[in-house]
Amino acid sequence: MEKIMDERAYEQMNGIALAYMGDAIYEVYIRKHLLQAGITKPTKLHHRATHYVSAKAQAFLIDKMEEKSLMTELEAEYYRRGRNAKSHTSAKNTSVLTYRISTGFEALFGYLFLSGQIKRLEQLVKWCIETVEKEKK
Repeated sequence: MEKIMDERAYEQMNGIALAYMGDAIYEVYIRKHLLQAGITKPTKLHHRATHYVSAKAQAFLIDKMEEKSLMTELEAEYYRRGRNAKSHTSAKNTSVLTYRISTGFEALFGYLFLSGQIKRLEQLVKWCIETVEKEKK
């Protein structure tokens, strides 16, 4: 797939903007996964989605990614850009540190999407889903 955006644009983008896109993209993949699993009731969908998309879940996933050295150096840079970005919103139901780590997670996914690295994005989404599924057992 072609890049969604000119390279200079996403390279210059701050971590919060990348996270804004990454949050939406990751959520779409998770919603698709849940619907494909046959879950259709809104409350159950929302409850199950939090296992994947909450700040706590995303921080857990980044920790596992780092533990297994799954990110390339460039991906790790985009993660850090999001993690270190100054956010003007506060964390809800989680610590500031967990919130910042999850912002980094989302920035990584925003970068992959905007740079047109869809295969890599989908590879990481698949890994995230499998990792959460294993953890739930």
